Amino acid sequence: MTISRRKKRGYDDNSALSDLAFLLIIYFIVIAGFNVNKGFLLNLPAKDSVRLILKDDLMRFELNDTGKLFLMGEEIDIQDAEKKIGAAIAYQPNLAVVLLVDPRTHWQDVVTFVELAQRLEVESFSFKIKEGT
Repeated sequence: MTISRRKKRGYDDNSALSDLAFLLIIYFIVIAGFNVNKGFLLNLPAKDSVRLILKDDLMRFELNDTGKLFLMGEEIDIQDAEKKIGAAIAYQPNLAVVLLVDPRTHWQDVVTFVELAQRLEVESFSFKIKEGT
């Protein structure tokens, strides 16, 4: 009499793969929560675009190394700048605001002015670092 033996089957448990899939789903959910983009939303012009700005539509501000703000050589504070830009936008919709920054200026002063331009919804804004100082 021969006894038939059962063949040994391999390990057939799929719970390890489902655990791994569950952990990957949790991982991607957690990572997606940390992907927060904080910063300024600026509409940058296309690389090859050309925009003509009239001299009358241009407001030039200068920020010196001590954080003082100047408009056409006259010292003003940020509240006065806000009033002047707001009034200019009202009757000059194509207003362009330019900020010339001294390289030794504290970065927070520049950020404050950029936030002002963003808050007033200035469509055309640019800033440049002074050269040779």
